[in-house]
Amino acid sequence: MSVVEDYHERHFVHRINWLRAAVLGANDGIVSTASLVVGVAAASASRENLLIAGVAGLVAGAMSMASGEYVSVSTQADTERADLQEERRALDADPAAEHEELAQIYVDRGVEADLARRVATQLMDHDDLAAHARDELGISDTVSSRPAQAAFTSALAFALGAFLPLAAVALAPHNRAILVVAIASLISLALLGAVSARIGGAGIIKAVCRVTMWGVLAMAATAIIGTVFGSLI
Repeated sequence: MSVVEDYHERHFVHRINWLRAAVLGANDGIVSTASLVVGVAAASASRENLLIAGVAGLVAGAMSMASGEYVSVSTQADTERADLQEERRALDADPAAEHEELAQIYVDRGVEADLARRVATQLMDHDDLAAHARDELGISDTVSSRPAQAAFTSALAFALGAFLPLAAVALAPHNRAILVVAIASLISLALLGAVSARIGGAGIIKAVCRVTMWGVLAMAATAIIGTVFGSLI
């Protein structure tokens, strides 16, 4: 059997909705909670205060992620719905013009005019709105907005991500809290970047460098602020 016959395509776009929300939530959970803890620790806070700050950040961050994702994705869904309603009115008002518009889209993509019109006819006979939604508006079931899924995924991922620096605070010697939290968080971010890249079919090294770089910057900034304000207060 040839290599071509053995090869099976693997696509990842169907994962884009939940993967984006999960990566955003987990990354934000690790970075924001670790940075918060590092900043408070730099101000010479006790372990109890570090844990209180971290838990408060976890709860507030998870709820913020859930509400933010739900509102933003709901807005996108409302826009998609409005576009579909407008397209439905156009199809009812002038189906011939909409047929020509769809055929022209295929012509612009390289299909011969006669074939493009036949394809447009068959697709519109099958489901005219779906054909225009997919090829004119770029809306399909694969990438359509799902607010509840995005909200739940982001909140859960944030909580799981935030738990990692909290666990480091609970287990590390208090005088080594900043170092342990920073190392544990950067390792967690590197693993997150590698796993998300693997799931999404992207390059692992680039993803790991991207997430760890922002983690380093965030923790460095809060450590400086905590040190400065800790010495002033």
